[in-house]
Amino acid sequence: MTLKTRKSLFTSTIASLMFAASVQAAEPKSGGDIIVTYQNDVATLDPAIGYDWQNWSMIKSLFDGLMDYDPGTTELRLDLAESYTLSEDGKTYTFKLRPGVKFHNGREMKAADVKYSLERTSNPNTKSPGAGFFSPIVGYEAVSKGETTELEGVKVVDDYTVSIELTAPNATFLHVMGLNFASIVPKEEVEKYGEDFGKNPVGTGAYELTDWTLGQKLVFEKNPEYFRSGVPYIDTITFEVGQEPLVALQRLERDEVDIAGDGIPPAKYLQFKNDPRFQDLMVTGDQLHTGYLTLNVTMPPLDNLKVRKAINMAINKDRIVRIINGRATPANQPLPPAMPGYDSDYEGYKFDPEGAKALLAEAGFADGFETELFVMNTDPQPRIAQAMQQDLANIGITANIKSLAQANVIAAGGVQDQAPMVWSGGMAWIADFPDPSNFWGPILGCDGAVPGGWNWAWYCNEELDAKGAKADAMAAAEQQEARTELWGEVFTQAMADAPWVPIFNEQRVTVHSKRMGGEDALYVDPVHVPVNYDYIWVK
Repeated sequence: MTLKTRKSLFTSTIASLMFAASVQAAEPKSGGDIIVTYQNDVATLDPAIGYDWQNWSMIKSLFDGLMDYDPGTTELRLDLAESYTLSEDGKTYTFKLRPGVKFHNGREMKAADVKYSLERTSNPNTKSPGAGFFSPIVGYEAVSKGETTELEGVKVVDDYTVSIELTAPNATFLHVMGLNFASIVPKEEVEKYGEDFGKNPVGTGAYELTDWTLGQKLVFEKNPEYFRSGVPYIDTITFEVGQEPLVALQRLERDEVDIAGDGIPPAKYLQFKNDPRFQDLMVTGDQLHTGYLTLNVTMPPLDNLKVRKAINMAINKDRIVRIINGRATPANQPLPPAMPGYDSDYEGYKFDPEGAKALLAEAGFADGFETELFVMNTDPQPRIAQAMQQDLANIGITANIKSLAQANVIAAGGVQDQAPMVWSGGMAWIADFPDPSNFWGPILGCDGAVPGGWNWAWYCNEELDAKGAKADAMAAAEQQEARTELWGEVFTQAMADAPWVPIFNEQRVTVHSKRMGGEDALYVDPVHVPVNYDYIWVK
């Protein structure tokens, strides 16, 4: 996903959550070798720098952090940390590390490595797109300004204990510790390879990189000393790059490869779905993202609430879902169903063209008006925009489509008076971790309504921002249910202002070879990771 571009432009939040396609049923088997194909080569395997869905999955198999997620769930679990405690004021986390965990170079991982790794990612010289995730840590501001290289809030208590002090209680911090950016790396290896560490990665992960032929392949081998008992199952994974997705699917049909890493293109989805040979080999996973049409609340006549509501009522979302062959479900709110805080009782704006016309008349636009709709120029996005254009024409609105390269659409959305409407398809925000806060600040909050930001609706509701800040300060375990409920209210209340037309929640479909385990062997990640390689096996 060219969301790598998005993320480097706007640092905010994500993660690797494992959504199982189905409940694990078959017994995993150890051993075997698999081949995975990708169209594009990998730029880096440095966890402080890599930030696209392709290298995110690879990095996750090479490195570990203090926290992770239970495969198949959005539940946090301990990873390199054996336990943690939170201070009474909610600001200091103290982590006890697992003893005996070794880096791939044979050295034992210690608390000093945790401190070094967090400081390295925060250091502006590293040029990490994830540095901002660590801004809640005491001393981050001084590090980000280049005044020091040490995070004051990160203290090595002893070889197996590290404490991290925050400037304020932050309910999302444990999710941050589960990001690839928080992976633990050995200082001596980083210093040995310098900028080439991303080509010579050394971590504590389930796999080690043993070969990288640029433009051709990467080979991962099972780490025999991995600290988690029983995983990974596969002995070696060969990632072949430079493979066109359609060619990769043809090779998969001939059992020459095991996973088509780029998934099934929309144009081939129905063919595979209706082919009995592949029905049991397709794995569908929900993603933590929503496809949406932004309505610039600062540009007339979209600054009129009734106009924005009318547009919400005019779009036939079911028809748009059919354009992508049913690989999505219609959306009625910004949060995707897999996200905590999603309100299953919320109905949103119903498809009602006649009601939309009446609202336009009340707003003083009985004869409609002319505007522009920006869209990325890669199929199927222009066809989706054309469907919206037809729906708007049915209520008298003439929407002239501006079909541009992704970077140009992003740039237009980041200028306050340039893009009245933007269809987010191909660029939609994918959450960094399963927390509603990540769906607010960057794309609907006041902080995102800035030049170059991702809040293309230029919507700023300070009251709702304050509610979100209140929710994020609720860090105690007993507050989490109330916190999630409060965040849910923020999003449904925002829809009363209609800054978006939520269109659909798209699914990611992956296909694997017959020799691999069934659906239960393949964990599809809704964020960056198409497959959790640590938990797959061959029959």
